[in-house]
Amino acid sequence: MNKIQYAFLVLITLISCKEKNINVSQDEISNKIMLSKEQFETSKMEIGSPKEQEFNEILKVSGKIDVPAKDKAKITAVLGGYIKVSNVIIGQKVSKGQPIAIIENTEFIDIQKEYLEVSEQLTYLKSEYLRQKALFEENITSQKNYLKAESDYQQAVSSYNSLREKLQLININPNAISRAKLSSQVTIYSPINGVVVTTNANIGAYIAPENTIVEVVNDSNLMLSLSVFEKDILKLSENQEIQFTIGDNMETVYKSKIKTIGRAINEMDRSIPVFGDLDAELKKKLIVGMFTDAKIVIGNKKALALPTTSFSEEGDKKFLYLVTKKTATEYEFQKVAVKTGLENDRFTEVLTNSFIHQNSEVLTKGIFQIN
Repeated sequence: MNKIQYAFLVLITLISCKEKNINVSQDEISNKIMLSKEQFETSKMEIGSPKEQEFNEILKVSGKIDVPAKDKAKITAVLGGYIKVSNVIIGQKVSKGQPIAIIENTEFIDIQKEYLEVSEQLTYLKSEYLRQKALFEENITSQKNYLKAESDYQQAVSSYNSLREKLQLININPNAISRAKLSSQVTIYSPINGVVVTTNANIGAYIAPENTIVEVVNDSNLMLSLSVFEKDILKLSENQEIQFTIGDNMETVYKSKIKTIGRAINEMDRSIPVFGDLDAELKKKLIVGMFTDAKIVIGNKKALALPTTSFSEEGDKKFLYLVTKKTATEYEFQKVAVKTGLENDRFTEVLTNSFIHQNSEVLTKGIFQIN
């Protein structure tokens, strides 16, 4: 290697080392920012100190829009059958007692025939029982004959009442049955006022007793249903304010109050249900099953705070720009990591440390100009 090449390599190495030293120096002072008074005023920046503000202490929970159990009905067919007629669609309003569907099953005819047979036998068995009773009391017949007549009659009465209840359960009027008028079809009625939310009433489909034909919900009694974990139960009381949002719409905050608090813990997740009222106008916009995120206001607290605009964020960390020097011509700021606490619409609690305290001055407006 000649001298010229060697000198060139040494020069490149020195330049490289010098650049690395500059970068290190810049990193060391990167949290120091200098601004002239003109820059500060042109950017309409402002300086302030932490001041005591009042915050709501909140409990974050989740839940959904629901209705009381009495306002939900899953309508089924006691004996099952094939859907012959379907009278409703999803979203349709129905009244209590309104026909929902007609189902068909030959078993309905068998029950009616059995009922008529028992009913007809009952008249004879009752007469025979009374006759045997009278004969027994006069010592004309044996006790055995009397007891058999009594047993036959009581069994018939039991069968008659059982079949009558069964017919009423499947919506057939026992008083309207005759040998000439047996039907394989029954009508299913809505047991409550409400709106149809689900339906499986497809013509020709078989509905088993355990299957839901139609589900009806009385949405006039919508309520806010929240789940609160066991550890937070003692923080709750009736009439506490609830602030909640619906679904992904986090910007619109609705308000409610605790109406009732559950008295039994769910063994699955160790939580209790908490219910809140809803405004009549809001009920018109909501539907059962909507998910909610909510905050329950469990108390109030005063704490040192700064306007939320004072904080910059980097990942999960928050920073303030602390005034470290202020002259007639310039401002010096130091970027300081801080921990925060409670928040409201305008202010964020700042937890004091060796840098930030009640007398500290920080940049409260215009931080995005220097971020």
